[in-house]
Amino acid sequence: MHDYVNSLRHSLPYINAHRERTFVVMLPGESIEHENFGNTVHDLVLLHSLGVRLVLVFGSRPQIEARLTEQGLESHYYQDLRITDTATLNCVLAAVGQLRAFMEARLSMDMASSPMQGARLRVAGGNLVTARPLGVINGVDYQHTGEVRRIDSKGIKRLLDDRTIVLLPPLGYSPTGETFNLACDDIATRAAIELQADKLLLFSAEQGLLDASGQLIRELPAQHAEQHLQRFKDAKQLEQAELLQAAVSACRGGVPRCHILSYHLDGALLTETFTRDGCGTLIDQGQFEHVREAQIEDVGGLLELIRPLEEQGVLVRRSRDLIEREINQFSIVERDGLIIACAALYPFPDEATGELACLAVHPEYRHGKRGDVLLERIEQRARGLNLNSLFVLTTRTAHWFQERGFQACTLEQLPSAKASLYNFQRNSKVFRKTLS
Repeated sequence: MHDYVNSLRHSLPYINAHRERTFVVMLPGESIEHENFGNTVHDLVLLHSLGVRLVLVFGSRPQIEARLTEQGLESHYYQDLRITDTATLNCVLAAVGQLRAFMEARLSMDMASSPMQGARLRVAGGNLVTARPLGVINGVDYQHTGEVRRIDSKGIKRLLDDRTIVLLPPLGYSPTGETFNLACDDIATRAAIELQADKLLLFSAEQGLLDASGQLIRELPAQHAEQHLQRFKDAKQLEQAELLQAAVSACRGGVPRCHILSYHLDGALLTETFTRDGCGTLIDQGQFEHVREAQIEDVGGLLELIRPLEEQGVLVRRSRDLIEREINQFSIVERDGLIIACAALYPFPDEATGELACLAVHPEYRHGKRGDVLLERIEQRARGLNLNSLFVLTTRTAHWFQERGFQACTLEQLPSAKASLYNFQRNSKVFRKTLS
């Protein structure tokens, strides 16, 4: 019970932040066939109930393949895009039509034993995507395969304003009355950009993007994505390449954050949107986590970070009034609105030295070299003040400072104003580092 209550309380900032925001969610055909899809629908309904404006874009590749097999037809691809001749288009229309009916039925459930009891959702779609033929590329005629020409953003926004979930199938229509088979990631990306969506969520077979050793990449600035994109292409990891390309395109088009998450994992959507670390990969326009100087509004967050360390005797106790007065001395690491690390610089300009104090990192984030990041920031600030050295008093972390160039020194080597305040009860060790 305590874990449930605690999780709910920690999700409140996200509930407030996401209300009336627009999320575009891409559901590939594989995710719809997966046994976890029912849970995904329940999570989407929960998002809607919390005030999120939802646009759902679904794919249909495996369903089309099944239709083609039933008809004894072969699939033809070029550069990982389906060539849609007339016979294939008929299979596309049948598969997409059945999927749309299935999606609408699942979103219409209102059973007493279901998490969707009382939801009473409205779902709408229509001719909201205008398409054009992809044409002939390198001599290959794609026929009825197309690309997005325009998204009816005004029409979609009117539906969202009316609390309607918008459902976009992988089809588009031309002004000449033709129907084109479209890639769902193309629709999702363009819809997110033209709707100025707050998030684009892309469901994947993997937990998210994986690095060369198979480990999850939790955060990736869009500007650093090129090397990973090339690696995925070289390794023929086409799904990962396509998802990353869609996310990068969306970020470059103005979407602040894109998430790649697993449709296998129960609760992935809620974990990704209502917790700080999520469970997939975040691609964003800038830094998800950044270092900056503290402001008066950060006092509460600083107190919350350092209070446990004060109670353990690791840090000297500081009152709220003291932190408010000395707030300009602090540098912090902020992660999605949470202060996860801090350090303070107290200069002694007459002696051309400064004290590094109150270096603290949140327990959950002590393995990401954030202490090193803050030390570098404090050293940079000290040089800017023409200080030649830093000193630190510590009771628990002597080795950490020694590993980073600090050397033991005596009280006599401290500025007299600081030495006179030395607490012999704490018996702190003193270290000093010369700045290059």
